[in-house]
Amino acid sequence: MSTPQPTRPSVVPARRDQQAAAALVLAEAFEDDPVLAAFIDERGDRRHRIALLFLAMIRSAGARGRLDLAVDDDGTVLGAAVWEGPKHSGAGLSLGLTTTSMMVRALGARGVARALRYERVMGRHRPGIAHWYLGELGVAAAGRGRGIGTALLAHGLARADAEDAAAYLESSTPRNRRLYRRNGFVELAPIVGIDGAEPAAMWRPARSTTARTD
Repeated sequence: MSTPQPTRPSVVPARRDQQAAAALVLAEAFEDDPVLAAFIDERGDRRHRIALLFLAMIRSAGARGRLDLAVDDDGTVLGAAVWEGPKHSGAGLSLGLTTTSMMVRALGARGVARALRYERVMGRHRPGIAHWYLGELGVAAAGRGRGIGTALLAHGLARADAEDAAAYLESSTPRNRRLYRRNGFVELAPIVGIDGAEPAAMWRPARSTTARTD
């Protein structure tokens, strides 16, 4: 008798009461990320502080962004993707500092200063064309190998395509870049100036632009 394969979770918009669960998933997924390592030190409960950072970013995004979740049949959040809409492209982390207390608890005062500096470095690579910006996409360990990252990305890109909008992201690992290239992204340039990391700026043209160049 064959073993039943787990079903792929549903991708749904997050409710406010699911934001903390999404932040925990992102903290698990990004705990070893080289960009985060540049401004989140090893003191105390590091994963808890990373979760605080993501929760602050999610809450500060508010109506200008989208938080998509991959949710199992029992309601468990297994993946999360944070997008910023075209009307706010370039807003970045600085607007997240409306949740200053949470940010300082997560990073410390020096960490906040470093994060803002790195945000400015990365912001210089953001194209001036309106686009959907994928800030974060992460999958919990319990959900890996089930196509959750691909499903979350496809959901967000379908939204961009429906608006005939481009998409942009920064990717800090070669493995993730392969996923993004398979979904139509191209690498623009390495982002230099971040201690211990060199993420890549990646761009996916609007659907109509792609059609004109095919």
